[in-house]
Amino acid sequence: MNPRKPITALALAWASLSLCFGVNAADLRIGLSADVTTMDPHFLASQPNLTVGYHVFDALTHVDEKARLIPGLATSWRAVDATTWEFKLRPGVKFHDGSDLTAEDVLFSLERPLNIKGSPGGFAAYVRAVVAKEIVDKQTIRLKTATPYGALPEDLNSIMIVSRKIAANAAPEDFDSGRATIGTGPYKFVRFARGDRVEYARNDHYWGGRPAWDKVTLRIMPTDPVRTAALLSGELDVIEHVPSADREKLNKNKTLRLDQTTSWRTIFLHLDQYRNQPPLITDGAGKPLAKNPFMDVRVRRAMSMAINRPAIVERVMEKLAVPAANIVSPGVFGHNPQLKPETYNPDGAKKLLAEAGYPNGFTVTLSGPNNRYINDEQVLQAVAQMLTRIGIQTRVEAMPLSAFLGKVRKEETSFALLGWGSFAGDLALRSLLATPNPERAWGAWNWGRSSNPKLDQLIGQSLASVDAKAREALAREAAAVAMSDVPLIPLHHQIVSWAMKSNITYVPRTDEFTFAHLFTPK
Repeated sequence: MNPRKPITALALAWASLSLCFGVNAADLRIGLSADVTTMDPHFLASQPNLTVGYHVFDALTHVDEKARLIPGLATSWRAVDATTWEFKLRPGVKFHDGSDLTAEDVLFSLERPLNIKGSPGGFAAYVRAVVAKEIVDKQTIRLKTATPYGALPEDLNSIMIVSRKIAANAAPEDFDSGRATIGTGPYKFVRFARGDRVEYARNDHYWGGRPAWDKVTLRIMPTDPVRTAALLSGELDVIEHVPSADREKLNKNKTLRLDQTTSWRTIFLHLDQYRNQPPLITDGAGKPLAKNPFMDVRVRRAMSMAINRPAIVERVMEKLAVPAANIVSPGVFGHNPQLKPETYNPDGAKKLLAEAGYPNGFTVTLSGPNNRYINDEQVLQAVAQMLTRIGIQTRVEAMPLSAFLGKVRKEETSFALLGWGSFAGDLALRSLLATPNPERAWGAWNWGRSSNPKLDQLIGQSLASVDAKAREALAREAAAVAMSDVPLIPLHHQIVSWAMKSNITYVPRTDEFTFAHLFTPK
């Protein structure tokens, strides 16, 4: 073998890359569609935060473009018995500061989410099932659960591994400043400018292979026209969540390419079902109602019947969505194909309202973000108009995601829009519709605080099964039980898309994540 050949080939490759991308040949600039609230990987389980976190940190399990589990920092895993999972750690992995990844770092990272305070939706649910941890040897750990639990490998995909030495006493501000943002991932943290950008430098010693890009900048651009303009002007190389209004224009541009797939994300409406007089609900004169109308299933079903999902998909989403009846999208584990989207029936909705004692309707405020999901504010406005037509006078309160989550945390909303993505139906139901139980970390995102003992039982049985077929059957049954009394109102599943320079490629991901190290130069 001629030792010069690989060097020559590499030099030619980089020369070609330079011609394609100019002076800063190995820089990649990506426009993100939502705000990032913190670099702390265990504080808030929101997709924007996870997106930036996965550039720096790894989890034990990773996920491919179809949301299927693949090895991460664990090369393999198995159920030793009904309540014991064993994970083999990848040898030779180093943190960005040069220190070795150890089993102690892994166990510390699995414990840290339980000690996070003040989060509106953290990661405790993903580690709560673990009741004991054991280091078998340097490359092997065992995790014990109190009862059989088949979903642990999926749960641990959400838990990023941090350095115990560095993160032991770290708060979110220590991660935001970079002091504690030391991981094992493909990129090293450089800078977080809140509301503007996150900057990274390549980790040349990444265990998963040397990334193509020397420097990566993730620009925070929640305003759709601004994101599109930055791509067209050359300020950005890639944008995520292509605005539906710009899709045709970008698709016709020969210097660009678009890729899309059906997302795992479902957009739905939460309804307060735990307070007798929740905020922002009144009669037509603005006076508080004697009771909370959302506690009546007839009202919730009437509201669902009043929403014309095909019209939202066609006109508001411009076909970048699929009407929803499940809390997870088609193709996702546990999706129940027997459930069908609610048929649009405004006359039937009015009759149900009258039966429930609201022949003249009532007044409500629909809250939600205006910079997080595809056309989120337009969806809010469309839903409000449809509800108003059946007598429920609906005002829209749209705001940036960070402000919206703050209002939710203070319990200042009663009717709100949220989006959720998960690679398993039972996991989504556990977070969104299980009876809230802080000790089990169930119902962490059940803002309406609905409660159904039969649903809780089915979720528990599904998660306990280590047989995939049996588990999915239980998850589908749980989905049917969950949707039977309309504890929330599913609207649609998003179709997610990316636009990029034509000399860059990306495999569109069901999980919607935008990962710099998976973009490749042609």
